[in-house]
Amino acid sequence: MSTVMIRATVRNESVGELETAVGKMFAAIEREGPDGVRYASCKLPDGVTFVVFLSLDDPQNNPLTAIPEFLEFQNGLRGWIAGPPTPEPLTVLGSYRLF
Repeated sequence: MSTVMIRATVRNESVGELETAVGKMFAAIEREGPDGVRYASCKLPDGVTFVVFLSLDDPQNNPLTAIPEFLEFQNGLRGWIAGPPTPEPLTVLGSYRLF
């Protein structure tokens, strides 16, 4: 299993557009119900910093890439974020229904 946290700062004027895209993407993920993935997106209190948690049972096979709305979201990130995202691998020590 591979688990990563990704932090990104979004341009203030892009927050609404990004939140709409996140909703669309997660609706598609719920609809498709891919196995082997746990995925969450969170906004921090500053209103422009977003944190994503992604856990894949098989890091060589991300089932999200088969969902068009996920790919559309990934392509939109280039225009929404203020700088490069920072991915950080995590070691899960304990989890209840998250990882």
